[in-house]
Parts: sequence; C-alpha cells; structure tokens
Amino acid sequence: MKTRGRPTWGAPYQIDVSFRVPLDFAFAWCTDYTPNDAKLEGESYQRKIIERGPRHVVFEDLEETKNGWVWGQDVVTLLPPNRWHMDGVGNRRDVTADYKLSRLPDGRTRLDLRWKRRPKVAAAKELTKAQREADALRAWKRFAAAMERDYRRWQRSRSK
Repeated sequence: MKTRGRPTWGAPYQIDVSFRVPLDFAFAWCTDYTPNDAKLEGESYQRKIIERGPRHVVFEDLEETKNGWVWGQDVVTLLPPNRWHMDGVGNRRDVTADYKLSRLPDGRTRLDLRWKRRPKVAAAKELTKAQREADALRAWKRFAAAMERDYRRWQRSRSK
C-alpha cells in the first residue's frame, strides 16, 4: 500500500557500457570521485568530497538551475574488486544504484549499472525512462573516453 504524501521508488533503470581498460584500472578510476567529475561528464554541478575511506566515499553535488538549486549527498560503499553501491539523498530526488564490472575479451571491461530513483518534486519526474537511460549512457561514454585517455597516459608513464 502506498503511503500518502511519501514518494515511491520509480521503475528500475539500467545501462551497460564497455571500456578499453582492464578491470582493476576501471574499478580504481570509477571509484576515485573528484571535484573534476562534472567536467568529465559534461555537466555543471560542483562536487565536494566529504569523506573518503578504504571502503566508502561520501560526496555532495550542488548545481544551480533555472528552477533553483539541486543538491544531493551520495554515500558510496566500495566492494572491491569489481562492485560498488551508492545511496543518495537530495532535495529533488533520492537514488540507489549498483555498479558491477565484468572482464571482457582483449582486456576490456564492462560496467553494468542498475539504479532506481524516488522523485521528491514534480520537476524531478520530467524525463522518461528511455531519456534517463540515454542521458546516463552518454555520461558514461564520456567517462569511458576520459578513462581510456588516462589509461594510455598511465601505460606510457610505466614504459619510460
């Protein structure tokens, strides 16, 4: 039974994307949250790392939009060597996500991302499921390009 006034979790979302890097590099890169992540993603939010430990990361994102500020705090639980879980709360939505990396042939890695959202305001419901998944896939393809550049740079530095 639905509780009155309390938003419910929406439909599950999922994307898969592959990287031309080994799994251990992908895990380290994906879970090294930094204030520069917005730029890599092509977004304008500001990220502040609140806490970082060997098995968890807490960060906050803040973005000014035409409809006001969008704030969120995410708690990430690291589950090496190939998984992590994120729970986020925000002024417009809550989110929970599971990330899993798998080895692919030729040293590549695949990310399987599954998440759910709980909108808190009407504006947080504007996009369709297909649009949200497409947006997430675009962002992760940008991350993939940056990760692959970093991997090539890392390989060159090791061969000197």
